[in-house]
Amino acid sequence: MKVKDVMSESVTCCSPDARLPEVARAMIECDCGEIPVVDDKVRMRPIGVVTDRDIVVRAVAAEQDVRELKASECMTSPCVTTSPEASVEECMELMEQHKIRRVPVVDESGGCCGIVAQADIAQHVSKKETGRVVNEVSKPSASL
Repeated sequence: MKVKDVMSESVTCCSPDARLPEVARAMIECDCGEIPVVDDKVRMRPIGVVTDRDIVVRAVAAEQDVRELKASECMTSPCVTTSPEASVEECMELMEQHKIRRVPVVDESGGCCGIVAQADIAQHVSKKETGRVVNEVSKPSASL
């Protein structure tokens, strides 16, 4: 099975200059926990991602003024991506290796064309494989 068979094609992205309240509202509207940050709205090349955790850890907990912070000041970068033609197994390995719950999908030109979340994996692979991914992603990093 390929990533294109399980990914969500409708993905909301933001610019590096988007303010965090705008990013958070997009998360609410899209019912998601990650917004890819793209270089521009034409090429749509991901340069990072803002997760709900990024906002909490890098902005709220750091007592930053979240009303004024931009996506570029809070995002995780570089952005780990996959292609629509990659296997779901390869995508799961990326999630495990980088301890991430979502992976933006980029087309041949490098533009964001979708996203794969753990929930997408869970709907298409066995419970055993889903459990493995969730377990590996959730393990504490060695640096903690």
